[in-house]
Amino acid sequence: MENNHVGIFLNQEFVANRVLWQASGYSNDDLKRPIIGIANSFSDMVPGHTMFRKIAEHVKYGVYRAGGTPAEFGVIACCDGVATGHFGNNYTLPSRDNIADSVEIMANAHKLDGLVLLASCDKIVPGMLMAAARLDIPCILVPGGCMLPGGRFKDREKTDTTTPMEAVGKMSAGELTADEVEQLIHITGASCGACQFMGTANSMCCLSEALGMTLPGGALIPAVYNDRLRSALQSGEKIVELVQRGVTVRDILNRKAIENVVMTMMAIGGSTNTVIHTCAIAHELGLDPKDIMEAFDRYSDKIPLIAKINPATHTYDALDLYHAGGVPEVLKVIRDSLHTDCLTVTGQTLGENLDGFHNPYTTDGDLIRPLDNPHSALGGLAIMRGNLAPDTGVAKPAAIHESVRTFKGKAICFDSEDECVAAVNEKRVKPGHVVVIRYEGPKGGPGMKEMFKPLKLLNGQGLSRTTALITDGRFSGTNNGCFVGHISPEAAAGGPIALVKDGDEITVDVNKKEITLHVSDEELRERRENWRYTPPANIKGYLKRYAALVTSADQGGVLKAVSA
Repeated sequence: MENNHVGIFLNQEFVANRVLWQASGYSNDDLKRPIIGIANSFSDMVPGHTMFRKIAEHVKYGVYRAGGTPAEFGVIACCDGVATGHFGNNYTLPSRDNIADSVEIMANAHKLDGLVLLASCDKIVPGMLMAAARLDIPCILVPGGCMLPGGRFKDREKTDTTTPMEAVGKMSAGELTADEVEQLIHITGASCGACQFMGTANSMCCLSEALGMTLPGGALIPAVYNDRLRSALQSGEKIVELVQRGVTVRDILNRKAIENVVMTMMAIGGSTNTVIHTCAIAHELGLDPKDIMEAFDRYSDKIPLIAKINPATHTYDALDLYHAGGVPEVLKVIRDSLHTDCLTVTGQTLGENLDGFHNPYTTDGDLIRPLDNPHSALGGLAIMRGNLAPDTGVAKPAAIHESVRTFKGKAICFDSEDECVAAVNEKRVKPGHVVVIRYEGPKGGPGMKEMFKPLKLLNGQGLSRTTALITDGRFSGTNNGCFVGHISPEAAAGGPIALVKDGDEITVDVNKKEITLHVSDEELRERRENWRYTPPANIKGYLKRYAALVTSADQGGVLKAVSA
């Protein structure tokens, strides 16, 4: 691949360009090398991103070592857990598309030859992968690594960053004291890194590796391990090699690579949010999100759950999965189903990467199981359909106990997450209820908040196996219980979830991948005639623009193009 900056030193346009690069401290020699952008989403406020200053330095060492010139720039990063308060969490999904836009702008405006993308958390990883798909230049994604587990508490050997929220539910049920909750807050965030479970952050890093965009084994190296820095340096070297060889993102990302991702998410019980993000990445590649939803549906019947970690179990977490061999060892188990001829950022195929990968740690034989002895015959994710979700919903069988994979109950409806949380705290949600949270979709929220609080509180109150929760919003990858999210069409778009009334019977059948509202079509037509949508009040700025342009969850929640 020809360097954009070589052979044009006296060109009128580039003379001015050189002046400004040199004003930033670069030399003529620097500008004769491939210019590698480092999109750094460092943040003091996001534990999954606080380590990126040091990681960026090691990426730079690798770029220099391989003969390139690194050029670092900043990218925003929002944390779903930190983003609270009035409309706080509404911004996290919309931030994904802002990130994609900003990386695209910087790479194109500055004519970068390649990109190293530094990201760990929920919306930042997919945002950067969306940008990479648009740009079609050489790119590598370097995660920041997972967080170490929290300390022991009562009967739990290990805790995590969401354990305190469950404890709040237990406190309201009189099972824990305020001092014990304070103790948990102190011990659960043991280090920087992506939260310890198979939430969206770790799921997306695993997704990037399965996609071929992260070096083998790079998804789950703990944030505080020295191997994290060595992998960063190697990524810096590798990006220069990809530029020199002319290997771009579109050589790596295609329909087969996306299918490898889908199979991986089934095998590890990835977050429900990986569905919406995979559809968004596919959209940038020109693929139809409906085909991606079909792939999730098809492979859920073919690829069982072979790696089981929190929230599917409290026995294992992301650190344990890393020690068991991480994504490569999982892929070896399902290898016969994978498209192993897909190219990756190593410059080799997925199959060649797996042949060359050796786990230095002692493998736990129960964490990653063989196909003939899976943790569950059901894949980790399920695409739900029915008269409540004509355009699909998403469930996570990996985190749903077998006893509630089929649940029938009576609806108790809330038009926002806040209303639901208040009701749970007041103990108005009872065994046998199907909690309905609506008007929290991409358009209605706006922003499609994560509904992790209600489920955590219900779990803490001992209701995780006697209630269900459905929503047009999203869930955290740490949630468990009987739940269905991403219900499309959303309530704000006139989806059937808007027509549900308190007391209606609803059946959630995860085994059959069906969700049914037991109300006649005639009654629903009558309710629709009396239904009116009122947009949220006081929405302005980015959220107002986002609500006007966003598509539904089953289409990836991407922004519609505005015709001239």
